[in-house]
Amino acid sequence: MGSCSCTRRHFLLSICFLQVITIIERQVFDFLGYMWAPILVNFFHFLFIIFGFYGAYHFRVKYIITYLIWNFLWIGWNTFLICFYLNVGQLNRDSDLLNLGTGSVSWFEANGYGCKPTYNMAADDTFRPQRPERVEGCLLDYPLVEITHSGVQCALALLGILGAILISCIFLDEDDRCKWRSLNANKKHARLS
Repeated sequence: MGSCSCTRRHFLLSICFLQVITIIERQVFDFLGYMWAPILVNFFHFLFIIFGFYGAYHFRVKYIITYLIWNFLWIGWNTFLICFYLNVGQLNRDSDLLNLGTGSVSWFEANGYGCKPTYNMAADDTFRPQRPERVEGCLLDYPLVEITHSGVQCALALLGILGAILISCIFLDEDDRCKWRSLNANKKHARLS
């Protein structure tokens, strides 16, 4: 392995590390807001980041390719979230789609910096979490925060895809060269026999 492959490997390891940091932060806030669908998908993403890190660290192409394929799915999920929080088409950020029917909302809706929520205490269902009727004074609206989270995840996934492709090409190319050498050695050995 030359220094080129080492640099590419360090690039992918760095991207995986950044993905772990950002997904832990995202997971914490999704847990605080009881957003169950994102919690589940974030957990799977964390597992596939571990695959990518392991594959890059131990030169395992199959793990890197698994990480690569997952990152395409991860970009699709985050694109869906961006569209969801922008109310694109039939998507509505006030629906119970992401919380799987529990009625909870993004933690940032009522708890963002400077937000002052107003609640309706005459709620119909006492078992559902209280959702603010109105939120005022927020420095950043919660859809913007969620869109930023998803945008950062998309950018890191694109960099992860780039790193995984570069490393996979190096490892697969070296595997082909090793097979070619062993094939030539077998032919040479057969001629000598």
